[in-house]
Amino acid sequence: MRPLIGFRGAGPGAGYRGGVIAICAVLLCCVEVTPAPSQSPPPVVLDRGEPITPIPSAPAIDPLKVALGEKLFSDRRVSHDNSRNCQYCHDIATNGASQKRHDVGLDGVELALNSLTVFNSTLSFRFSWEGKFRTVEADINASLESPRTMASSAAEIAAKLDADLDMRGRFMAAYGRRPEGDDVVDALASFQRTLLTPGGRFDRWLQGDDAALSADELDGYRLFKSLGCSACHQGVNVGGNLYERHGIFHPLASPEPKILRVPSLRNVATTPPYFHDGSSPTLEDAVRKMAMAQLNATLTDQQARSLVAFLGSLTGTYRGAPVGGSP
Repeated sequence: MRPLIGFRGAGPGAGYRGGVIAICAVLLCCVEVTPAPSQSPPPVVLDRGEPITPIPSAPAIDPLKVALGEKLFSDRRVSHDNSRNCQYCHDIATNGASQKRHDVGLDGVELALNSLTVFNSTLSFRFSWEGKFRTVEADINASLESPRTMASSAAEIAAKLDADLDMRGRFMAAYGRRPEGDDVVDALASFQRTLLTPGGRFDRWLQGDDAALSADELDGYRLFKSLGCSACHQGVNVGGNLYERHGIFHPLASPEPKILRVPSLRNVATTPPYFHDGSSPTLEDAVRKMAMAQLNATLTDQQARSLVAFLGSLTGTYRGAPVGGSP
């Protein structure tokens, strides 16, 4: 691994360069310099040259649309039989997902894949475990129309909401018209785009706060890079931008689907159980299994602890509180 900061020696040309610098300094003494107008210096942006970048602040979106989307997110009328809302699988009061290995469909049968967290989801370039959807709007529409999740449609939901004078007024204020299907989806998407969780300790370290991470967490991050974890888990979402085959060296969880999204590791300490089938109950168990299956590496106890410590530093904040209530 290359060091983060390198130093270069003087080299054979140092004497020549020193003479040039001295001549320039003499010439500058003879030049009358007009002082620049007083102004604040530009902000210093620290670039540590790391494969992970901090989460940005939430984008500026019409607050009326965001507020309407948040209300719809917890409204059971988004399901055909009015029995469930988006919070059912994506609890933003905890981890943006659920604590279940598999959530249950409208038919009472467990869903095939573990629910992904909705936090920071819009920072990924595709949606769902298999990357079927290119936009958050397409992902929302699919969830509304799926017979196993909501069994409804944006148009059906809009018709229900139009019969509610309060909701009709909210749509009029946000969109200038009575509820329409496209506006239902747009409001939900607007809210989802604000579900970012900046301010985690690792992000604070990236931004220059050297005291934000413990020695064990820094050791875990160095190991994360040296083992090769950062080859797939990188970028602003520490994942979410690649689709890969799993079980390269050894089997990992359920064999299907064979190609899966590399999940984001943001807030990962708050989102057990792990993997697409929810088969790993703890983060340490998941870390050990990933190392063996994807890297053919057997971790020592200290290595596993250090990696888990680093991953815990990826927990961000939402509305001023840590995601999942973890430290």
